[in-house]
Amino acid sequence: MVAAFILIQTEVGKAAQVAQEVAAIPGVVSADGVTGPYDVVVRAEASSMDELAKMVVGRIQLTEGITRTLTCPVVRF
Repeated sequence: MVAAFILIQTEVGKAAQVAQEVAAIPGVVSADGVTGPYDVVVRAEASSMDELAKMVVGRIQLTEGITRTLTCPVVRF
């Protein structure tokens, strides 16, 4: 299992809508609005790095209102 935090910037006034829509995507564990340089922080899980990439590029980034994402895979030491 691969986990990642996905930091999302949205268009002005779209954070709540984006968080709600992204939360419904299979593999998304949570999607929360935050303050600071990013508007939504998502925690996602997938069976592999390839599946995670497909989720981010094929589903999350296509959500209307998203302007930029930054994917941070979780590492275990």
